[in-house]
Amino acid sequence: MKLRESGMPDEAYWETLFDVDLILARLGIDDALRDVVELGCGYGTFTIPVARRIRGVMRTVDIDSVMVARTARRAEDAGLTNVVCNVADVFSDGFGVEPRSQDGCLLFNILHCEEPVRLLSEAARVVRPGGSIFVIHWRTDIPTPRGPSTDIRPKPESIIHWAEQTGMLANSGGALDLPPWHYGLRFSRVSSPAPRNHWPIPPSGAE
Repeated sequence: MKLRESGMPDEAYWETLFDVDLILARLGIDDALRDVVELGCGYGTFTIPVARRIRGVMRTVDIDSVMVARTARRAEDAGLTNVVCNVADVFSDGFGVEPRSQDGCLLFNILHCEEPVRLLSEAARVVRPGGSIFVIHWRTDIPTPRGPSTDIRPKPESIIHWAEQTGMLANSGGALDLPPWHYGLRFSRVSSPAPRNHWPIPPSGAE
């Protein structure tokens, strides 16, 4: 999967940019979830805390073998036995899980990729009906210390529209404020895909 402007800063600095507990609480990521899959583990900033909260297996996939090794080492150091880390490109290799097998999928700071509808569709494919896709991204309405350039940084309404185009995801409640620098969205996996003659669905608010 091609990700634009994807460089990572120093780990210690990176982890000052997120209020992880607040983000997970506002998204509703807790022990109601069993198995969860994540695209883009980075340093394990969210992988480790999510693994501590859920009841099942936390699987994470990243195209960068250095990031995968770092996250696996952090999980081992933390004594976690429910973390599985893999090097893979989800567009060619998938998430490494069965369709409709996951309670949730994390897409954090990644939907500035070149094919966001395709990525959301692949994420929806592996989440069970009633399960959730959890999204965060850098805000577009304020200056932020990191994040892709504003010309490729998605707004919440764009992500909602892309999710609707998959025919498999529904959003209620709109964007969540995740201070200091992010917003979040939670999508539910619907039971049956929308008929293709309903695609594309107009953006929210359009007639």
